[in-house]
Amino acid sequence: MPKTWLEAALSGPWTRKNQPRIPITVAEIVADGIAAANEGAAIIHVHPYDEATGRQKDDADIYARIIEGIRAKVDVIVYPTLPSDPQPGSELSGVGAHRHAPVEELARRGLIEWSLVDPGSVNLSGYDEIAQDKVGSVYLNVESDARAGFATAEHYGLRPSCAVFEPGFIRLGAALAARFPRVKTPLYRLMFSEGYTFGFPPKLYGLEAHLATLADNAPHAPWMVGGLRCDITPLIEAAVNRGGHVRVGLEDMAYGCDRSNADLVAAGAREILRAGGR
Repeated sequence: MPKTWLEAALSGPWTRKNQPRIPITVAEIVADGIAAANEGAAIIHVHPYDEATGRQKDDADIYARIIEGIRAKVDVIVYPTLPSDPQPGSELSGVGAHRHAPVEELARRGLIEWSLVDPGSVNLSGYDEIAQDKVGSVYLNVESDARAGFATAEHYGLRPSCAVFEPGFIRLGAALAARFPRVKTPLYRLMFSEGYTFGFPPKLYGLEAHLATLADNAPHAPWMVGGLRCDITPLIEAAVNRGGHVRVGLEDMAYGCDRSNADLVAAGAREILRAGGR
């Protein structure tokens, strides 16, 4: 059986109000990344923070300190995210090719092998927030932004990691990637959720729907199961047996998770081995 890639998503944009155990400072993120690698993660996904406010700050220099700190101790892929917070006074996140500027700078410095290109927009509406009549947000990825992301990946030889919140993200991602003939084959990260209303819960019928869409649109692309506000464990065995890969970590877990990133990676590694993976 081929090897299964295990990714650790360390934090997300949630702040400690929602996810108290996420790492915030550069030193904390580096330590969590190293610990995750030591438990079996081959890929580390990071969000940088303003240490004074505890909010996400997409800055190439902060990213560089994180990446260099992790890579000084362990040989793993470390890749960045994109700005996703709503604009002040709005439900909508910001748009524009400038969102890829930190990625381009990191690539120029030779610090990354992967990038993030999310081919589609999604309502991030939580069941708990709906019950309290709190309005969620819209994570926007307009087509021109996705094209800019693929262009950057092609120019610098990066592999795009594409989050798939709905099956149509696969169709748009594959169609756009085909317009960049020298881009490395994207990885499609199939995102499930229990806390949010998007897409599918982490159940087999959702995985099968995604895989059927992949077979029609990107049959040779690597893929991975992950999620937001959910535990992906129920799908790990099926993913391994179908040749997929796995993402775990505090970014993806339900709010208030009391486990560490290292614990989540260790548990994910055990599930991969139990399923017969390597």
